[in-house]
Amino acid sequence: MMALPGGRHLDSITLPGQRLHLMQVDSVQRWMEDLKLMTECECMCVLQAKPISLEEDAQGDLILAGGTGPGEPLQLLLKRGWVISTELRRIGQKLAQDRWARVHSMSVRLTCHARSMVSEYSAVSRNSSKEMGQIEKLLMEKCSELSAVTERCLQVENEHVLKSMKACVSETLSMLGQHFGQLLELALTREVQALVRKIDASDNIYTTESTTGNLFSLTQEGAPLCRIIAKEGGVVALFKVCRQDTFRCLYPQALRTLASICCVEEGVHQLEKVDGVLCLADILTDDSHSEATRAEAAAVVAQVTSPHLPVTQHLSSFMESMEEIVTALVKLCQEASSGEVFLLASAALANITFFDTMACEMLLQLNAIRVLLEACSDKQRVDTPYTRDQIVTILANMSVLEQCASDIIQENGVQLIMGMLSEKPRSGTPAEVAACERVQQKAAVTLARLSRDPDVAREAVRLSCMSRLIELCRSPSERNSSDAVLVACLAMGIQLQVKKTKISALLWLLFWYIQGCSA
Repeated sequence: MMALPGGRHLDSITLPGQRLHLMQVDSVQRWMEDLKLMTECECMCVLQAKPISLEEDAQGDLILAGGTGPGEPLQLLLKRGWVISTELRRIGQKLAQDRWARVHSMSVRLTCHARSMVSEYSAVSRNSSKEMGQIEKLLMEKCSELSAVTERCLQVENEHVLKSMKACVSETLSMLGQHFGQLLELALTREVQALVRKIDASDNIYTTESTTGNLFSLTQEGAPLCRIIAKEGGVVALFKVCRQDTFRCLYPQALRTLASICCVEEGVHQLEKVDGVLCLADILTDDSHSEATRAEAAAVVAQVTSPHLPVTQHLSSFMESMEEIVTALVKLCQEASSGEVFLLASAALANITFFDTMACEMLLQLNAIRVLLEACSDKQRVDTPYTRDQIVTILANMSVLEQCASDIIQENGVQLIMGMLSEKPRSGTPAEVAACERVQQKAAVTLARLSRDPDVAREAVRLSCMSRLIELCRSPSERNSSDAVLVACLAMGIQLQVKKTKISALLWLLFWYIQGCSA
């Protein structure tokens, strides 16, 4: 799944500036906030495990604040949950290395964190259920068992005995992880239920805004929480907000949260049940809504039509509104005032072209090729490889239609697509490099498909396309070391050769390809 600025998730694209995971922020500010409350677990470690390890990796030990303050059960759960999960993983690593002293000291610390999570959550939450109480008891029993057995392992010198005890420790650790996961899921489910009920019952803008913001923050913690939110009625409650005029100013926030929830199949299923596609179509086609609102609606469309979610192929309601949605998205691309708005609208169109072939015919009728190619020369709308990735995806899918070739030539599209063969990352980040690879690959595929038309093939040769293809095949750095780009370039060269354009150039392509394989 790929992410947009602001924390939204879209499978078809990846953008820089992704929101950092809440619990992975390792800053001086967080340390200063936690410092005054840090003593509890540290003292417990000293009292129960005696001297704190001076091993070189001890600097990375996780010591967490004793609490997050009253009224913040969600933050407490996320914070403690991240720390305990990390400790479990690290204990497993040390166990594999037979570093028993570290395993024991970390087991003691894990017990402290688990005890703190249970007591702190009980203090700030409502009365816990009987089921939660039983799991809490099982969790603490396994923590005590883990501490005890790892302490005994410190006294054992016989390797055979130690090996059998290692299996016992591993099993205990596994059971502890299961109980912890069950407890965390139950607690998070309770908190999500409370948030959803609050949104559903609220008629106050400020309360709804605050609660929706909390729900959005939870969606950024990953797919498991998105599944819980969808299961507990989050999608239903958010679409209820999007259907009330009194909450119009909250539409962008609610839609952004919906886009995040719909990164999982459960979210898409719930959207289908509440006629969410119809609501999205109404928002996109209503010019009285702000551009920001329509852009967020486009983000939801992009998410639910993602080719990476098999469930989207069964969105029967989408077919009924597809023409309206496609028309509105093309208009949004044409009128976009910023790069992000254009990106969201074009990403939705790109996914829809995978969703159904009828969309490509609609786009031809709406002169979408002209809109997209004109946008390529507008730096305000198209200034990143992520956006060009969406444009060339649409063109690649449309290029299967015969009429597409004439429209491309008419709009000087061959030259623009050839320019995409030279896409280079500016920052060098893995996400941007990957985006550039996709742009180059899809540009080559698009030109190969369009070159079925002799006019396109001649225009490509006139613009020295073969020289660029040879360069891409010859130099890995020119294609960002991508084999996928290499294959696409070879396919395009073969297509041009079929049209009797420049056989000698094709031979050069094959020569450099064979030379690269033998190197």
